[in-house]
Amino acid sequence: MKYGIVIFPSKSLQDLANSYRKRYDPHYALIPPHLTLKAAFETDMDVNSITEKLEAIAKKNEPFTLNIRKVSSFQPINNTIYLKAEKTPQLENIYEDLYASLPGDPPEHPFVPHITIGQNLSNDEHSDVYGQLRMLGVEHEEIIDRFHLLYQLDNGSWTVYETFRLGKEA
Repeated sequence: MKYGIVIFPSKSLQDLANSYRKRYDPHYALIPPHLTLKAAFETDMDVNSITEKLEAIAKKNEPFTLNIRKVSSFQPINNTIYLKAEKTPQLENIYEDLYASLPGDPPEHPFVPHITIGQNLSNDEHSDVYGQLRMLGVEHEEIIDRFHLLYQLDNGSWTVYETFRLGKEA
């Protein structure tokens, strides 16, 4: 089975992201706006073993503040446009714990916390859309107190298997 681990932001940030994703992200219907903590991975590992590891990681890490301050792009690597999240030590610790504890390939690229709002754009479309969106004044801050283990359905969409609350008190 294919799994992934994400943070779903607040409804207000999801609404902002979706206002662009509807038009510029072909994965719009497959998964809500999210910040990926561990990219999709396949494993034969028992899901109970995965959830035990995730519970330990969640208990070890405290809730943290997510800050979104601008729109950015991965060009020239690819034509993805995203809401850039500030890379905090807490976010980086969770990311590193997940890659150290769970099966799957090491990350292909350095960790850039983000929420995708457009992808698979042509060069011209990317240039036009990014030129407009990077002028947006994005000022968003929220407390993140959980992450989610997702699994992929046969139709390509993703659904939550279990939610893990951050902190010893969770």
